[in-house]
This record gives sequence, C-alpha cells and structure tokens, in this order.
Amino acid sequence: MAVEAVAKTPRDAGARSDDAMADTGADAGPDGNGNGNVNGNGNGEGGRRVELSEVPETSLWNLYMRAAEARRARTVLDDPKAVELVDRIDYPFEETFGAPTPLLAQGHALRVRTFDTAVRAFLDEHPDGTVVTLAEGLETQFWRVDNGRARWLCVELPETAEVRRALLPDEERRRTLARSALDLSWRDEVDPAHGVLITAQGLLMYLRPTEVKDLIAGCAERFRGGALVFDAVPRWFSARATRGEMRTAQGYRTPPMPWGMDAGELPKVRTAHPAITDVREVPAPRGRGFYYGAVAPLMRRLPAVRNLRPTMTAIARFS
Repeated sequence: MAVEAVAKTPRDAGARSDDAMADTGADAGPDGNGNGNVNGNGNGEGGRRVELSEVPETSLWNLYMRAAEARRARTVLDDPKAVELVDRIDYPFEETFGAPTPLLAQGHALRVRTFDTAVRAFLDEHPDGTVVTLAEGLETQFWRVDNGRARWLCVELPETAEVRRALLPDEERRRTLARSALDLSWRDEVDPAHGVLITAQGLLMYLRPTEVKDLIAGCAERFRGGALVFDAVPRWFSARATRGEMRTAQGYRTPPMPWGMDAGELPKVRTAHPAITDVREVPAPRGRGFYYGAVAPLMRRLPAVRNLRPTMTAIARFS
C-alpha cells in the first residue's frame, strides 16, 4: 500500500527576521566534504511511497541524515528506528539530497541528541508527564528516550500526519494530531496534570517572527510550570536560506527561513510572555572528530564566533 502525501505550505519566502523574538534550528553542522559510508538509501521497490514538498520535505532529509549517522560503527546516535524507516520508504533519498557527508550527518545527529538530553531530563523529573512534539515529522525520538510511562502528542500538518500515522501508527501512549502548530487549539488535547514539555525541533525558523512569538507565548500562557525546547538558526543562516542559497549539489534547496536569532539575542525570548522565567542554551554533546570534538564546543563559549554556528538549541521555562 503506497502512502502519498503532497504538502504545500503558503509561507512568505520574503518574510524578514526583523524581530529577534523568532528563530529556531536548522540543520546542524557545516556542509562538509566527501561521501558518507551509508548502506541502504530507501528507494526500495514495494516500500511505502512518500511524497512531501516544501517544509514537510525537510523531515525526510532529517530522517535520511540520522539514519546515515546511525549506520556508522562509531555512531554518535543509536537510532535503529530511523534506519528501519529509510529502508522501508520508497523515496529517492540520494537522488534528492545527495550522499550524506559524515560531517553533515553527524551534525544532524548531535542536534537530535541535544533534544534527547532535554527530554530525558524532563522525564526523570516527571515520569508520568506529557511530551508534546510540534512538527517533528518523521523524528523517532520516542523510540530513543521513552520511559514506558509518559504520554506523547505529535502535532503535525494534516499531510505530514497522514504519512507519520502510516509509517508510525499511534499507540496507547503516543498519538499524532493532524493540526498546525500555529492552531493553538492543540493545547486542549494536553493534560498538564503531571508536567508538560514541548519540543519544536526544526520548526521555528520556518515561521514568521510574529508567529514564533505568538506560539511561544501561547505555550507559556497555557502550560505554567512547563518548558519549551527549541532550536534556532543565526541571522546570517536565515538570510541565506531566504535568498535560496542553501542547496545541495543535487539541487535540493532548503525552504526559506524567515526567522533567525543570534546567540546573544536569546534573552529576548523572555519578552514573549511574562510567564517565561528563564531562557538558556542547551549545549550540544561533544562529537566525533576534530570539528565536533573540539572546534564546535569551543565556538559556543567564544562570543566572537558563536554566531558562526549554524544552529543552537535552547530551553525556555515557564513559571
């Protein structure tokens, strides 16, 4: 049975990031050179056919990169579910995105691990809490960090929700809601009794600044005592993506990213709502090799160069 879902998002590609109170993560790590050692790229006959475009298609790119890193012998990310999905999906991964470079694939994986760290910390304190993932696409975090007790709600655009449900069917404690993250009625589906953590991985940068502010404010207003983990790209990265300059050798171009925020602007997130009491960066783990093992960790600590990083992850806590 084929799965066909064509997603269109009417984002304004020319939207500017004048308000620093709006920006999140893009794909971590510089482009890198050379070809990754990846066995299995999907494209299998008889697999589930997936057709996504614009912003939802980035979920396939992220999945492809995670699986590429997970296949390595000395991987920084144990993600067998991602490998399984790439092998099951009928999609021209390599023809669309190119062969994964080790540097780029590891960058994706380390960003994911940063989110995993924040979710694990939440589950340690709130084992019966609820994790709300906004626009996670084909993320497989549940299979990496679930504690067997928490509830998970994945909020997806209807087109992406259809694909996710077909590939990752709902379970008793994990379900997918077909709704835009900007439609704040999704909050009515969340029981806050045992604590709430919201994640927005690879989402905010694709929104307009006012949309980012409204979304963060909506989370802070409803989920007092909760938190939001998000990633952001710096302004230079946002500008290049919006000009259409971020592309692979195969011609795949990342969608426009209207929202960008430099590391020094992180405290401005608190202005979105009075209930936001603390905003701080979540450090990425050290990776493999010279860049991710030494250079990237050093860049985070040096104000003169920390904005050269292509992404950062942060957590906003609510009173």
